[in-house]
Amino acid sequence: MATTLLAADLPGLTLRHRGKVRDVFDLPAARLPAGMQAHGDCLLIVATDRLSAFDVVLPDPIPGKGEMLCQISNFWFEKTAHIVPNHLTGIDVAGVLPAGVDPALYAKRAVVTKKLKPVPVEAIARGYLIGSGWKDYRRTGRVSGLALPDGLRQAEQLPQPIFTPSTKAAVGDHDENIDFDTVVRTIGAELAEQVRDATLRLYEYARDYAAQRGIILADTKFEFGTDADGRLYVMDEMLTPDSSRYWPADQYEVGMSPPSYDKQFVRDHLEALDWDKTPPGPDLPPEVIERTRAKYAEALQRLAGLSVD
Repeated sequence: MATTLLAADLPGLTLRHRGKVRDVFDLPAARLPAGMQAHGDCLLIVATDRLSAFDVVLPDPIPGKGEMLCQISNFWFEKTAHIVPNHLTGIDVAGVLPAGVDPALYAKRAVVTKKLKPVPVEAIARGYLIGSGWKDYRRTGRVSGLALPDGLRQAEQLPQPIFTPSTKAAVGDHDENIDFDTVVRTIGAELAEQVRDATLRLYEYARDYAAQRGIILADTKFEFGTDADGRLYVMDEMLTPDSSRYWPADQYEVGMSPPSYDKQFVRDHLEALDWDKTPPGPDLPPEVIERTRAKYAEALQRLAGLSVD
């Protein structure tokens, strides 16, 4: 049975960060099960059922969304471990929860991860011209400083996937597209090239896998971190409908924005309201919540072959 969680409450654990969707807690090595303390200090990352739209966290949860997102991420982390290592430790969540906390509430929505140093750049791969990339192209003929052929149309597949990084904004702020030279100045040339290479390799692998299941992966965003030795890991979430633009292949058409496996129902509803897109966000009607939940469940089934209980 799917659970619903708006915010994680874990007495005795230090809340490190509460983001738009994820709550992150410090997990000292001393709290890890015997035999697992060699991992050193870790993090407990909880995917809640919060939903954000237009960079505003809305008051209503999408029941089970965090569980579905976590399962999709874990599926992709496992599938791509041969390409780029990831932050998962394999430590059982139930063994690190404080006494009195129901393990069933966190079993499918939480993971114990390595504590890494985040790379302060949003790593985005685009295979199709849509979203902010389409807006930039129409205005300048470029995306993140990369010149593209003339005459491309909305949602058209690019000649080859491109790396289009952006700033990593705080909650409530907007990310801004940046060019590769800015990434180099921010994190150094060697790490910038590693991030670009990893982003494109992961995208191409996932694109091909999704295509076999009748889904187009138009673009996606990755988060990376490094360990004490400087080794690069992919972390946070991975290839979920929240961080990626997935389209049903049978509804794809160049020149228009195809339907996607994400919170489009919510965006469409909010666009029709007299709301200035600043906090607090408006309540969502039950039918919008249910249609959005069903879209996440469909993505989980089609991508990972998993059904919502």
